[in-house]
Amino acid sequence: MLTKKKRITKKEIKQDKLVTTYYQVMNYYKEYQAKFLIVFAALALVVIAVILFSNKKSNDNFAAASQLAKIMPVYEAGSFQEAIDGQPNANVVGLKQIVDNFGNTEQGEIAKIYLANSYIVLNKLEEAFQLYDDYSGSNPLLKATSLAGKASYYETKKEYEKAVDLYKDAARVSISNPSTPDYLLRAGINLLRIGKKEDAKSIFEEIKKEFTSSMAAQEIDRYLFQTES
Repeated sequence: MLTKKKRITKKEIKQDKLVTTYYQVMNYYKEYQAKFLIVFAALALVVIAVILFSNKKSNDNFAAASQLAKIMPVYEAGSFQEAIDGQPNANVVGLKQIVDNFGNTEQGEIAKIYLANSYIVLNKLEEAFQLYDDYSGSNPLLKATSLAGKASYYETKKEYEKAVDLYKDAARVSISNPSTPDYLLRAGINLLRIGKKEDAKSIFEEIKKEFTSSMAAQEIDRYLFQTES
């Protein structure tokens, strides 16, 4: 006599599918276990590398700051070649070595600008330009300085249009930068040199209106006169 076939419930069907899926996943994992382990190991190495790199960069930045603090009095005293080379007898590292060793840190980026300024004073314009161009720090005042430094380089090469653009860029970095009116003034002067008197006049009038207490504003009238001649 045939027995009545037991009806399978939806719950049992779901449980059966769950068990089947579980074993499929486990079999898949076993088959590719080695590959999974390699991937996880690689990810772990990336995380460790990021942490180590971050720690190294922080330590390098601290070292650069310490060395920069020691050489800055030499720079501020106007001994620019000595600031570049350092004082080996006094164990004071120069700006060039700081940049060479730590140029990818924030403090190293600061050292680039001081090193470039030193080269400018010593009339080593190509070396200065490369450093200004290489600056990638986060300080807006130094960013403006780097742009103005490149503009100054092009002025010496009589590439006045390039100088104008860079001086304008330097002025746009920060309205509160004390050097902004000077950058605008240099842009206007270079516009006069290439005969763009109306553009120069617009900049001079901006300085006169927006930066009334600046040294640049005190020179504006004689340049405005040139735009009318």
